[in-house]
Amino acid sequence: MRWVRSVLAGVMAVGFGALSARAAEPVKIRVAWTVVPFEVVPVLFTTTGVMKHLGTSYTVEFPHFQSSASMFTSLASGEIELASMSAFTFNAAIQRAGMSDLRIVADEYQDGVEGYLTGQFVVLKDGPVQKIEDLKGKVVASFGLGSSGDMASRVMLRRHGLEDKRDYTVIEANGNNMPAMLFQHKVDLINTTGFTSRDPDVIAKTRPLFTRREAFGGPSQETIFAGRGEFLSKNRAAVVDYLEDYLRALNWCLDPKNRAAAIALVSAFTKAPPSRFEAWMFTKDDEYRDPRGMPKLENFQHAIDVEREFGLIQTPIDVKKYADLSMVTEAAARLK
Repeated sequence: MRWVRSVLAGVMAVGFGALSARAAEPVKIRVAWTVVPFEVVPVLFTTTGVMKHLGTSYTVEFPHFQSSASMFTSLASGEIELASMSAFTFNAAIQRAGMSDLRIVADEYQDGVEGYLTGQFVVLKDGPVQKIEDLKGKVVASFGLGSSGDMASRVMLRRHGLEDKRDYTVIEANGNNMPAMLFQHKVDLINTTGFTSRDPDVIAKTRPLFTRREAFGGPSQETIFAGRGEFLSKNRAAVVDYLEDYLRALNWCLDPKNRAAAIALVSAFTKAPPSRFEAWMFTKDDEYRDPRGMPKLENFQHAIDVEREFGLIQTPIDVKKYADLSMVTEAAARLK
């Protein structure tokens, strides 16, 4: 019996040891993104000497998607844990895809905040489009159906009596490719980002027709980070650690003394020269990113309400019911 008890004790010790080792394994967090430098999260995690928890409590991967709308299936199937979502796609994920446990966890970026950038929709200076009504029969470039830029253009064109498919055509395109498509007369309206709006050719050859701020009647919470409730509750500690590291890296990049190094990281990631970013990136000429990761839920709600007003959303949601900002609040409190 002593031998049996000894064997059992050994087996149990090995078993408990294996369980303990498995419990100590870092949580994998896959964060979806679309366009850099419009979005900066995959760049932030290339900083060195800033993270406190990466590789210990969590690991991170950054799958790339064409638009936030294309993340639906992956988020629903558990292939990604956090997604960058616009107001339209967040609403659709809950109403159409049945992801009622989806929760907003942090800010990504905001447009039209006083003193900061607002995205412009531009046309050729010497082209036939002089006013919004002139887009009838024309082609509009979009980051992707349901993206914040896509919704802004649809709202503005609908304000002026123009309907997709009936009056104009929408084609999806990568934001960095849009200027070339405009110059080649493949499209008639593009949405510029901080990156493309400073392109010398864009400055020389285009003029703004309207802005995102004009479309939504004020500043907008362009995108947020969201995740499924089960994953967030099960891995709360690791998510807080991830958000802490995210905020540390973001604030490092926003610090003027680190700006040259931060721009070098963006340049390396995009394979574009630093000169493309030096005049605006991580300044007030860029999109606003909250240093403590707090989204403006009222502006996110406003975008949903505007989109419903113009028939782009049928059934709206109460955004505050689908937000859990306790994790980013805890993460921000750790910053010194």
